[in-house]
Amino acid sequence: MAGEARGLSLRQFKAILHKDIVMELRTKEMITSMGLYALLTMVIYQVALSQSGTAFDPRNIAAGLLWLAFVFTSMLGLNRSLVHEKDQGCLEALLLSPVDRPVIFFAKAIGNLIFLLIVQALTIPVFAFLFLQQGSYAGEWWMIPLALLAGAVGISGVGTLLATMSVNTKGKDFVLAVLFVPLMYPLLLAAVSATSAAVLGGDGSVQQFWTGMGMMAGFDAIMLLASFALYEFIVGA
Repeated sequence: MAGEARGLSLRQFKAILHKDIVMELRTKEMITSMGLYALLTMVIYQVALSQSGTAFDPRNIAAGLLWLAFVFTSMLGLNRSLVHEKDQGCLEALLLSPVDRPVIFFAKAIGNLIFLLIVQALTIPVFAFLFLQQGSYAGEWWMIPLALLAGAVGISGVGTLLATMSVNTKGKDFVLAVLFVPLMYPLLLAAVSATSAAVLGGDGSVQQFWTGMGMMAGFDAIMLLASFALYEFIVGA
């Protein structure tokens, strides 16, 4: 019986995730809007920093700018994903169907993670072109993908829970931002630290990177478990 239940949950998970991916591939609305927003944000940052003088090295703050762009871009995508579900009646249909609420949470979170990783992959080349030109890349190349993945996991997990909470409110964008940004502060701090170590390199950069990664791993584990436990109460409210 336990094996049959796990098999059913896995099939339900795959069905929900497949539906979300197919809908996005048909419209490409979320990836397009998130990608353009992130790229335009990078360009605006570069234009603003270009007026600071030739002595200023943008690599010193590039990691912070990158993660600010990802945090605000993810809020745009999270809102769009749940608003579409709400407007089309898909969310109500899922809640009325015999599907465990944690299965819905993980399917939605993995879908949001996939879309965010795609946006990150599109943004990184532009980021490197705009902010890593005044000197060679000093860190290890494998550090940035690991930092991006760890940060994206936390953003997608917590963001899915908060977007589900805010989708039924009048000020969806405002409510999500008020809840999302403070909760992302520890993750943002660790992600910027790890990414800075990857970009700047130097003595102690590897230790700084793994310290940031450890903080992100702890944040991801705690917040994902909390989101998993709370999701059934949130959607049932």
